[in-house]
Amino acid sequence: MEPDACTPELCYPKNGSTQLNTTSDSASDLLATSFLGCILGTMCVVGAAGNIYTLVVTTVSMRRSGSMYVYIINLALADLLYLSTIPFVVCTYFVRDWYFGDLGCRILFSLDLLTMHASIFILTIMSTERYLAVARPLAMLRGSRDRRRALTFLAWLVAFLLALPSMILIDLRTSHRHGVTKRMCHPTWRMGPYKVYLTVLFNTCILAPGVTICCVYAKLARTYWKSQRALVAHAKHTSHCPKQKVLYMIFSIVLAYWACFVPFWLWQLFSLYWHERGERGSSTIVPINFLVTCLAYSNSCVNPFLYTLLSKNYSEYLRRHHRAAQRGSSAQPPAPVPPLGGSGEDDCGL
Repeated sequence: MEPDACTPELCYPKNGSTQLNTTSDSASDLLATSFLGCILGTMCVVGAAGNIYTLVVTTVSMRRSGSMYVYIINLALADLLYLSTIPFVVCTYFVRDWYFGDLGCRILFSLDLLTMHASIFILTIMSTERYLAVARPLAMLRGSRDRRRALTFLAWLVAFLLALPSMILIDLRTSHRHGVTKRMCHPTWRMGPYKVYLTVLFNTCILAPGVTICCVYAKLARTYWKSQRALVAHAKHTSHCPKQKVLYMIFSIVLAYWACFVPFWLWQLFSLYWHERGERGSSTIVPINFLVTCLAYSNSCVNPFLYTLLSKNYSEYLRRHHRAAQRGSSAQPPAPVPPLGGSGEDDCGL
């Protein structure tokens, strides 16, 4: 194989727009395409509705008082951006051609990398901040929403820089075969540099954030274990503090991300090396691409439910805390002591 003969479906496997130029027009392929189109279309509708609902709920319930407002909003926006590629992918699956121009190639083929990285970077920031709120509550008192916005902007900026090479090194090519004109988004990578790039993305999107988050939660588990006696001593008060539940929800979002995207990335790496050896079987590649495509998009459909539960848990705490503060302004009962301290505006370390 020529070094620069980078097969599109392996270079940019999620976006099936390029791979379908090589598939046959048999009835089985049409049936599989229709089935995939229905699944992706349903995911697009459900995921978009769920993320819009999350944006509304979060804005109404947490905009003024919730420290996690900035993070949840950006996670939902990242999911919406990712889901926005579905109509283009489904259209290309059916017409087996690319109608969205060179600019469409550059945007759509890098948007998935942008949103994946932005999501996992923000989740890593959330997890780290939760740990610091527990381990160093006094330091977190100085935290502000502007700082969180700055961190979120930095996450998007780094994600954009990582996706930028895929945006630049691609162009639209036209082929004429048997009197039929086909357009295709074609990467201009050589195989060697592309393998390095894909490996870097796997580390930045999966391995490095995964190790960081696992270390954070391991430290949190150890901290909670050491503070068990304090939790028991203040059992009546800590029942109003959903810190553990909120941490479980954040970790659930992280696990959902890994469950949906680890198979995607492993398949990309496997396909790249497998293809390089010349061992290719389209009958196997196509269904696996369908599977990892649906699995990757399903993350944006599951997340809104987790985001909503997360915001509701925190909003419930805020309401209880506000009511307790109102009652305490007249009676002034002993204030509940949150375990291991708080973080300024959110005493439960949220």
